Amino acid sequence: MDALADLLDGPRARGAFVMRSLLDPPWSLRIADRAPLTVVVVTRGSAWLVPDDAEPTRLDAGAVAILRGPDAYTVADDPNTTPQAIVHPGQTTTTPDGELLCETWDLGVRSWGTNPDGATALLTGTYEVAGTVSERLLRALPPLAVLDGHEVDPRLLGLLVDESGRDAPGQSALLDRLLDLLTIAALRAWFARERAPRWYHAYADPMVGQALRLLEHNPATDWTVADLAAAVGVSRAALARRFTDLVGEPPIAYLTEWRLARAADLLRGTDATVESIARQVGYGTAFSLGAAFKRRYGISPGAHRRGASPINGSEQPIAEADVDTAG
Repeated sequence: MDALADLLDGPRARGAFVMRSLLDPPWSLRIADRAPLTVVVVTRGSAWLVPDDAEPTRLDAGAVAILRGPDAYTVADDPNTTPQAIVHPGQTTTTPDGELLCETWDLGVRSWGTNPDGATALLTGTYEVAGTVSERLLRALPPLAVLDGHEVDPRLLGLLVDESGRDAPGQSALLDRLLDLLTIAALRAWFARERAPRWYHAYADPMVGQALRLLEHNPATDWTVADLAAAVGVSRAALARRFTDLVGEPPIAYLTEWRLARAADLLRGTDATVESIARQVGYGTAFSLGAAFKRRYGISPGAHRRGASPINGSEQPIAEADVDTAG
């Protein structure tokens, strides 16, 4: 697992929302679904993305836009067009007055809009739930990243567009995988073009990259920095120094963050008991995991499993006690 694969791990990987919008001007859609990540592809015509607190951005045919939530924004034929539809959490769509549009604008399988032959066609892929392991990656993204069509393999775009209009057994799982591929390709292109965060490049470092993979693939191991350095084949001091420099935090602090994030994903994405999850991620008991989890995220594992509140973006510091008890 690496920095981009983190984004695709966890409960989010199932049932992502994929929809084609077919529209004739004037049109304007207010997106207020609070999704953590959305990918918008202009497959025909053009569109304007209008954030609430930034200048409008024009998207021409072939453009791919990556939007980091949860802030609302508008997609329209012109920045001055008044919204005709509002997309709410859960992908419920209404007029500004509250009238449901799901049936009124229905144009067939995963398609909606004002005209099936509309001048503008958009493909939208929405990640409605993000695994907490992806928190670092989401923080590294700007609110809006736009790539030209030549920066992303057009075969991926074409395949996702074609499959989005089909209704066959297993289609939802297939669309999840295709959307994942498109998202990774777009993120990889974006980080290649822009300044990526330090930890992103750490995976390519021979020493630190190996250490990261050992920690992430084996969170239940009772790691010490000395053990990790021996497994990598370097001195303890050399590993600690280079790891902190490239990743931005010491190895054991990173491991603790990883363990708690993995626990959060497993709580939401599996039926495993808290005791079982505690052992999987390197905590000896459900009690020790619960104490560290609450210090980090402000809620208990049980409350998180019940959906009490989202924990992505939590800025609670890693307590020293969490580092001591992890493992």
